[in-house]
Amino acid sequence: MSSDRPSTLGNTLLTALLALVFGFLGAAAWSYSGLADNRTRAFLLANPDMLPQMAEAYEAQESAKRLAQMGSAVFDPFPGAVLGNPNGSKVLVEFTDYNCPYCEASLKDVDRLIAEDPDLKVVIREWPIFEGSDVSSRMALAAAMQGKYRAFHDAMFASGDVAAAAKAAGLDMAQAERDAASQAVTTEIARNLDFARALGFNGTPAWVAGKTPFGGAVGYEKLKAALAKASEAG
Repeated sequence: MSSDRPSTLGNTLLTALLALVFGFLGAAAWSYSGLADNRTRAFLLANPDMLPQMAEAYEAQESAKRLAQMGSAVFDPFPGAVLGNPNGSKVLVEFTDYNCPYCEASLKDVDRLIAEDPDLKVVIREWPIFEGSDVSSRMALAAAMQGKYRAFHDAMFASGDVAAAAKAAGLDMAQAERDAASQAVTTEIARNLDFARALGFNGTPAWVAGKTPFGGAVGYEKLKAALAKASEAG
């Protein structure tokens, strides 16, 4: 992920799992001969990567539960903030920040998925977590209100300059500036922050495919696999 913030939730889960595992071991030692305790300790020492994997799996499970509680809200885009087919039945949600290099790197993967599947809708959730990103996110949503989101989105990642991207997208700047400062845009950005926190995301890019939220610049193959899994699950 692009964010430098530590995953507090992940650390908490890891600590809890350690406590649970060694609490169990203590119980085993008390209830039995202690042989199981020694064997399990030896196994864990020989396979230390298991605990982070357990924490990751548990966090993914909890995120999926929170996603289910949200209903369809996270899949409903801000009007116009969509890539691919706006009426597509297959949906990928991306939380993104224009100052995130991993988001920029993921753009080619998203474009490839869109090119391969005309039924794919990519819902973009503007989540400005880097310093200065609020301005570009607001202008992107203003572009969406003019039906020019895709043009601004691509130009912004290409140039890194809000004014240049707005010009390249052909925005009505007077209207765009009013829209960027509007309550509708402010509400959308706050809403995306709430979604990201609820799903346990700690950086961009972050994704939702079907019932599965996940984070990081995972690459084309994993995104495609997540969409395939979502389609199979219905």
